[in-house]
Amino acid sequence: MTDTANPPPGFDPNSAPHFGLSAQYTKDLSFEHPMAPRTFSMQGAPQISVNVGTAAERVNDTLFEVTLRILCEAKHGEEVAFVVDLHYAGLFTLQNIPAEHVEPLLLVEAPRLLFPFARRIVADATRDGGMPPLMLDPIDFVQQYQRSKQAEGQAGTA
Repeated sequence: MTDTANPPPGFDPNSAPHFGLSAQYTKDLSFEHPMAPRTFSMQGAPQISVNVGTAAERVNDTLFEVTLRILCEAKHGEEVAFVVDLHYAGLFTLQNIPAEHVEPLLLVEAPRLLFPFARRIVADATRDGGMPPLMLDPIDFVQQYQRSKQAEGQAGTA
């Protein structure tokens, strides 16, 4: 156990790595229910597709905006029952982080922190739209990041 009241000699708190969430917010939210009220009398569950994307943008030297985009579409056959499109963002502070760790922090850890809040917004939007709440399954952002890096590598060799 370290003694925080008596830091070790030579310790500079201003040079310690820091990763923190400063703010989080809904940037954009859209819910469409084009088949209402017909959806309430349809038989069977709709086919639901979910697409998730992440993006990071530098705001200044230490502040980054990370946006989690979740697009959910439910269809009965070829007809769209509902669509939820959410852009949920957070402002993250990164200080004294080695360059090789910045991208994984922004594209793995930051979305992992934002996801539970975005998941609740999607569930509330579908419920408020007259549908059963859509409870998204947890997302493996490490795997998503690795797939995107793999795709970049393949695009670079093509």
